[in-house]
This record gives sequence, C-alpha cells and structure tokens, in this order.
Amino acid sequence: MKNRSVICIGELLIDFFCTDVDIDLVEGKNFQKQAGGAPANVCATIVKLGGTALFSGKVGNDPFGHFLKRTLDEANVDTSMVVLDDKKPTTMAFVSLQKNGERDFVFNRGADAFLSEGDLDKDKLKEASILHFGSATALLSDPFQSLYLNTMKSAKTEGKFISFDPNYRSALWSSNETIFCDLVKQGVALADFVKVSDEELKIITGESELEKGILVLHQLGAKVVAVTLGKEGTMISNGMYSEIVPSISVVSVDSTGAGDAFVGATLFQLAKEENPKEVIEEFEVLKKIIFFSNIVGALVCTKVGAISAIPTIEEIEG
Repeated sequence: MKNRSVICIGELLIDFFCTDVDIDLVEGKNFQKQAGGAPANVCATIVKLGGTALFSGKVGNDPFGHFLKRTLDEANVDTSMVVLDDKKPTTMAFVSLQKNGERDFVFNRGADAFLSEGDLDKDKLKEASILHFGSATALLSDPFQSLYLNTMKSAKTEGKFISFDPNYRSALWSSNETIFCDLVKQGVALADFVKVSDEELKIITGESELEKGILVLHQLGAKVVAVTLGKEGTMISNGMYSEIVPSISVVSVDSTGAGDAFVGATLFQLAKEENPKEVIEEFEVLKKIIFFSNIVGALVCTKVGAISAIPTIEEIEG
C-alpha cells in the first residue's frame, strides 16, 4: 500500500514550562522551552510511524520560529508550508503546574494568528489525500479563523478526507464557550473523522451521556466519531455501530501529546488506504485501526515530551 501525504494545518508555538514545583507564574523563575502545537505533534507521529506529513502554519522569523522549524525538520516533517513572518513574533505560552492540578497560564499570541489565504500552497493541498484540522488556536480570530473554515469547506468540495480535532483549551475559551461550540459545530459538519475527549464532547454537545453526545455529532455531519477515554480506551462510532475499543495498561509519566499521537496514528493508517472514506465504513477494520492508535497514545504517556515520546513501529510491535 502507498503512503499518501497528510497535511496538518494549525499552530506551531513555544511552550515555556515552569520547572519550579507548585509555583505560579508570579513566583516562577525557571522555565524549559519546548516545541508545542497539536497539529505539529500529529505530523511528527505520522512521520515517526513511517508516513508522509506536511505542516502548514506560521511562526515568527525569529530565534523561536527557527527553533520550531528545525524541530520539525529533525523529525522529518515536511516544513515547506511553514511561513516565517518578518512582522509578527512566534506565539508563546507560559505554563506552571500547581499541586492541586490547576495550571497557571499566560498566552502571548503572535504569528500563528496571521496565517492567511496567500500563505497556503494550493497545489500541495490538492495533492494531499487527507487534511487534518486540529488547532487549539485557529478558531480564536481572523484571519486564521476564516482561513481554517474556508479551507475545510474547499477540501469538502474537492472530496478530500477531512480529520478534525477541536482541541478545547479552557484557558483560551473559558469566557467564550458558546462561540467555541458554534465554530466547532461548523467544523464537525464538514469532517469525515472527528476526535474529541469525553470532556470536549460534553462541552460541544451539552450532553453528559457519551451515546447522546456522539449522536449529536453524527447529526451535525460527522461520519466517524472517536471519543478518547484515557486508560479506558476510545469509544468509536461510525453512525451505525459503536463500541469502546480498549487500550493497553501503562505507567503514565506525562500524558502531553497522547491525543495528538492517537490522531496521528489513525491518519497514518488511513493514508495507506486507496479510499479512506470507504475504510471507515467497515466497522471491524475501524476497530483495528483505533486499537493500534490507542497503543501509540498510551506509549507516548510513558515518556516526557510530546514529540520525543512518539514510538516507532518497531517499539509498538515489540
């Protein structure tokens, strides 16, 4: 089977994690720089497993932007659609974790917000078999918001396989949840594959029961819905059948990027198929795909670092 390319569109940013224990950002002094951005993690997973992925997004033409591009280059992700902006700085997030589980979060939005129509390579978009929209920041404001939804609509018209992960972040949307839900529903209506966490499902649909929430997403237009349930596995539904596909038991060290790895593993498998849209209609095949993706997501939790923790095929099969 041929590996067809997957294009992931979204944010690429710097996460500065405070390494001081149980300290808020007022008191924090020591920070560790890491590459961040859910779509970038998805790209890295696809490539690590043996597939082909391109990242499309915008960073500043500054040291942080060059660090991010180099990180993806070193992961063998195609960065020919990464734009270096001379006017806007690279987007940065500062995070500290306290003992009660609360995160202190400051978000400095920069270049990623300004990805626009002229930044996209339309020829490469046409060549891709799968387009993944999994940005936490894309829906926040224009021009990125309009670009995102319009690109999804164009991909739908062209018959592309569309993957969508809303990636809700409470620190970004807590005061605008209604707007978030309205925008996400537009994306769900266009998607072949929708991945959400159980928390996101409740926020988007207003339903506390999994089955009812999944039904809402199908009614909006989603062909396949995957609801990740942590160590319990993933509830998968194609509109006719639904089932919880189990995961494997691991000792979790850091769950950062596990959901992105799950999505990347799913798209890696679908990109090998001649017609991904037909494959997702075969429920037994779909369950096997999701079980493999659960394993990849679980193994990411056993190491620190979203991209560095992604396993190889040999590690998974071993």
